[in-house]
Amino acid sequence: MSTTDAIRDAILAGAPGPELAALAIPESYRAAYVRRDEVDMFEGVESADKDPAQSLHVDDVATPELAPDEVYLAVMASSINFNTVWTSIFEPLPTFGFLDRLARESEWSARHARDEHIIGSDASGVVLRVGSAVRNWAPGDRVTVHCNHVDDQDPSAHDDSMLASNQRIWGFETNFGGLADLAVVKANQLMPKPSHLTWEEAAVNALCNSTSYRMLVSDNGARMKQGDSVLIWGATGGIGGYAVQYVLNGGGTPIGVVSSPERAALLNEMGCEAVIDRRAEGYNFWSDDTTQDESEWRRFGKKIRELTGEDPDIVFEHPGRSTMGASVFAVKRGGTVVTCAATSGYMVEFDNRHFWMKLKRLLSSHFANYAESWAANRLIDQGRIQPLLSTTHPLSDVGAAARSVHRNEVEGKVGVLCMSPEAGLGIDDMEKRERIGVDRITMFQRHAG
Repeated sequence: MSTTDAIRDAILAGAPGPELAALAIPESYRAAYVRRDEVDMFEGVESADKDPAQSLHVDDVATPELAPDEVYLAVMASSINFNTVWTSIFEPLPTFGFLDRLARESEWSARHARDEHIIGSDASGVVLRVGSAVRNWAPGDRVTVHCNHVDDQDPSAHDDSMLASNQRIWGFETNFGGLADLAVVKANQLMPKPSHLTWEEAAVNALCNSTSYRMLVSDNGARMKQGDSVLIWGATGGIGGYAVQYVLNGGGTPIGVVSSPERAALLNEMGCEAVIDRRAEGYNFWSDDTTQDESEWRRFGKKIRELTGEDPDIVFEHPGRSTMGASVFAVKRGGTVVTCAATSGYMVEFDNRHFWMKLKRLLSSHFANYAESWAANRLIDQGRIQPLLSTTHPLSDVGAAARSVHRNEVEGKVGVLCMSPEAGLGIDDMEKRERIGVDRITMFQRHAG
């Protein structure tokens, strides 16, 4: 029996922490990665035609040494994020530059500069071993992982760690990420696993749920209040689906923008009554590559007012180039556009007259700090926010999983089984699961099925 098999079997058998701590850490482990010598493989290929299944490899990699503030984590499940896609298609640039810069920071950081980048910015699993400086976690702890990778030696990290000069996203700007059987994680990335969820349901939340929490709820974000109307682009997507839940929970009115009747129906089941099917409406905000069509902005704004009777207080923006002009135009006088990404392009344009003369605000947001991630995870654990897991793939099929996200073929989040041999495992509190409601927890899975 391999070392990895022994770890898996012990976890599935419910072995206590001391027994897990006594198991050997394997010298190598199975992981999904991209290779440094392949960063030019898609040269000349259009972004939409790049296939992550061609660049993502799944094979054994050498286990790194454990730093004092880190843990070895047996990864039971992980998930696909847009940064997984970006890494796999080497856009907007290869991530090996991130690893090389990190490697120059310290002796421990030097481990990250490898010829393979082990990716993945989400995980649920079990702590196997802790470094000598770890005090709040122990072998056997069942955890989820948030992806804010930062240490405490930089004074800029102590007000809001997302402002730290050395803040990075684990598994994207660092190595040893979560799409693997084993991961190396800083202790200040760990959070308790929600006890009523399966491994794969618990694994899909941390990055996207925390991002949406910071954008809308946190003092660092738009500070949504009761009664606010919030326009949400991609409202059944990885972050949009959490945003809809936060607006509903906070006494606001979500206006969800989607691209099909099926996605509109899913929003309605979530409790979002104001829905815009952008494909059915035929919006075309760009008349050509260099010119935006203000008449389309106005038609869009009119549709929003037909649904809610007012312009939105907040726009939850992440597509970037394709929608930013419409977002800035549509938000109310004095309202806020909060943005965290640019999935359709990062060179954005908008009409500054509508922005400055109506005193609108444009607010940037990037992932979440530890306190925000912990608060967002607590809401998952309480059953106030539900996971958005739609489909689940084995780690061996990670390329196809990433491709489905790249091509916008799925709702919500795509889970990936790592050490867990099958879906449906890892529930610790079935009574709590039934009390919260299995149909609520599995809504996106049922629609995908």
